[in-house]
Amino acid sequence: MKPQPYRCPLGKLQPKVTDLDAIKETGWREQHILVVNETDDRLDFVEREIVRRIGERLYGRKNHG
Repeated sequence: MKPQPYRCPLGKLQPKVTDLDAIKETGWREQHILVVNETDDRLDFVEREIVRRIGERLYGRKNHG
């Protein structure tokens, strides 16, 4: 029988990496909730403007300072 390598009990406390894009995709597919950053490189200028305007309409302008 091969001995098991030592496992540190603190290993369980290591944070698990969360795939945020997978969570966003699941939210959209299952609940039609869209989470998007206006600076997302996958968006073109017009799409970023649309996102910014929707955000400002729903939640007001961003405070810069």
